Amino acid sequence: MPDSDVFSERLSTPGTDGTSLLKTGRVPSAHWCPSPNFGPRPDGANISLLVVHNISLPPGQFGGPEIEEFFCNRLDHSAHPYFQTIAGIQVSAHLLIRRDGSLVQFVSLLDRAWHAGRSCFAGQEECNDFSIGIELEGTDEIPYTPEQYRALAEVTELIMFAWPDITSDRITGHCDIAPGRKSDPGPSFDWAYFREVLRTARSSRRSV
Repeated sequence: MPDSDVFSERLSTPGTDGTSLLKTGRVPSAHWCPSPNFGPRPDGANISLLVVHNISLPPGQFGGPEIEEFFCNRLDHSAHPYFQTIAGIQVSAHLLIRRDGSLVQFVSLLDRAWHAGRSCFAGQEECNDFSIGIELEGTDEIPYTPEQYRALAEVTELIMFAWPDITSDRITGHCDIAPGRKSDPGPSFDWAYFREVLRTARSSRRSV
């Protein structure tokens, strides 16, 4: 069972009450690495969905700067054969969670990141318009780290506090909104464990 004392300590620190998030769209604990690949949300769009993804560049390799370079259109496509297959693609996510649990933010949560592509959730298409996209550094097959689950639960709890229309049943995987086209976060993502960690984070918020 996750340590609720850890969550209580972190959730009682300045900047974790959701107020600054609603004003700036910036997660206080995240390193800011702005991507040019974003745009305004459509008028009247209600932030009401959280989408979990995975990414690794090169595939199956962790720890390098390539994800940030890719999301910021600075990737050297001659550095690896795989990079030539994604040359010219302009995408982004709101957040990346590294293997050690550290956060990188590319787009304000108030803006529309380019993470979901052609997608549909509960009959509503174009999920980028109303969702927040979080990438986990990983693959469909390699287990994610405890630090990633904890960081994902913490930032998800903060996001749910700021935007209560993101309920537990409106947290989904990329594979679920683009079936047949996308497979992430894959079978290596333990949804039951993540929801357990998230419940602990939410319980800790109520006890702070």
